[in-house]
Amino acid sequence: MNITNAQKAVDDWIKEHGVRYFNELTNMAQLTEEVGEVARIIARRYGEQSEKESDKAKDLGEELADVVFVVLCLANQTGIDLQKAFDEKLALKTKRDHDRHHNNKKL
Repeated sequence: MNITNAQKAVDDWIKEHGVRYFNELTNMAQLTEEVGEVARIIARRYGEQSEKESDKAKDLGEELADVVFVVLCLANQTGIDLQKAFDEKLALKTKRDHDRHHNNKKL
């Protein structure tokens, strides 16, 4: 599924199962919450913190999907064509960073 189709799928879901989009500020708060859940898993599972027993069953993929869902909601409700924005960003990064990381002695 490309980003355009994902945006439409989210919009269809909101229309079918939701009442409306939460306002942008509420969705921004939800996005922050979801990113925090991703950070908690990463910090404990892959970082130096120990993972609590109650966190071991948490699914990183599910939490990342929550982040994507809210990002798609924000794009939809603010009129952003996220496929176009992503394609443009990837082209910019490709041009700007083509040799940047190859020449980084830290990597």
